[in-house]
Amino acid sequence: MGDHFQTIVDLDATEQDAAPLGAGLLDWLIAEGIVSAERTDCVLDGDGYGNAPGPNYAKAVDDPEPVDLWSNGVHVATGRTVFDSGQGDAGAATCPLCATEIRLVDDTWCPVDSAWAPLAGRLGAWANGGEGIVECPSCRRPSGIDRWSWEDDYYACGRLGLTFWNWAELTHGFEQEVRRRLGGHRTVTLRGKL
Repeated sequence: MGDHFQTIVDLDATEQDAAPLGAGLLDWLIAEGIVSAERTDCVLDGDGYGNAPGPNYAKAVDDPEPVDLWSNGVHVATGRTVFDSGQGDAGAATCPLCATEIRLVDDTWCPVDSAWAPLAGRLGAWANGGEGIVECPSCRRPSGIDRWSWEDDYYACGRLGLTFWNWAELTHGFEQEVRRRLGGHRTVTLRGKL
C-alpha cells in the first residue's frame, strides 16, 4: 500500500530566508485552519513531528475527506535538501543552459550508467554544501545540479519544502497561493510514494 506524499519545494529560497518563509507559511496554514497548531507524531520525515490536518483541510485539497492514517500531516523542511519522489528514479534530466534532455534510463527503465556518469554524486555534493557542478554532455558548459530539471519533477534541490503526507491531491489554487506567499518564488511539486 505505502504512504503517499506531495512536496512543494521553493526553488528560490536562500539559506537566510528559508526558515522565516517556512514559519510564515506554517502560521498561515494554522490561521486558515488547514493544519492544527499542535505538532504531533504524524509525518514520516524530519523528526517525525508535523501538523495534522485542521478543520479547514478541504481548502487545500480536491477531496474533503481526510485520510485516516497515522502518517497524515504536514512537515516543513528548511536547509539544503535534495527532495525526491520516493520510489523509482528519474527518467531524464534537462540541462538549464542548453535545454538538452538526457535520458537516464533505457526503454525497459534500466539505468543508463554512461548517462548518469556526469550527474553521479552531484546531488549529495550540493546537499552537503557544495556546488554540485555538472558539465553537460551536450553543451559542455558547467552548471550547478540545483539548476537542472528532472522528468516528472523527480528531484528538486531547495532550502524550503512543505511535505503533505497522505493528503488528497493539492488544488492548483492552493499551490498558487503558496507561491504567492513565497513572494512569487519558483516552486515545483513532487508527488511520490514510499
